[in-house]
Amino acid sequence: MTRGLLLFAHGARDPRWALPFEAIVQRIAARAPGLPVRLAFLEFMAPTLPEAGDALVAQGCDEIEVVPLFLGAGGHVRKDLPELLARLRQAHPGSTWLLRPAIGEVDSVVDAMARAALGHSN
Repeated sequence: MTRGLLLFAHGARDPRWALPFEAIVQRIAARAPGLPVRLAFLEFMAPTLPEAGDALVAQGCDEIEVVPLFLGAGGHVRKDLPELLARLRQAHPGSTWLLRPAIGEVDSVVDAMARAALGHSN
């Protein structure tokens, strides 16, 4: 199995909105240089989730972990994302698509946000 990582964010009309998400991709690439990683957006920005998923499959990935870069699992994560993943599963039946929890619901992320809100670096 060749693993890929697909980060999924909302998107915005202002291209500067994507800068923190692009920084996440850069940090992942620095920490795991051989891991194919793509950033995708729900709306307003490119690539879309299907486009980024197609690109990972074209790179040879057949086990793709999808990480919603949302603070919580609201409507986009509960409704829109499963529909998009169903399309990818149909388009690429030989690939496994694993949906991970919304990043804001991961305990270490919640802890990091609390530390940052308190003004603590560690």
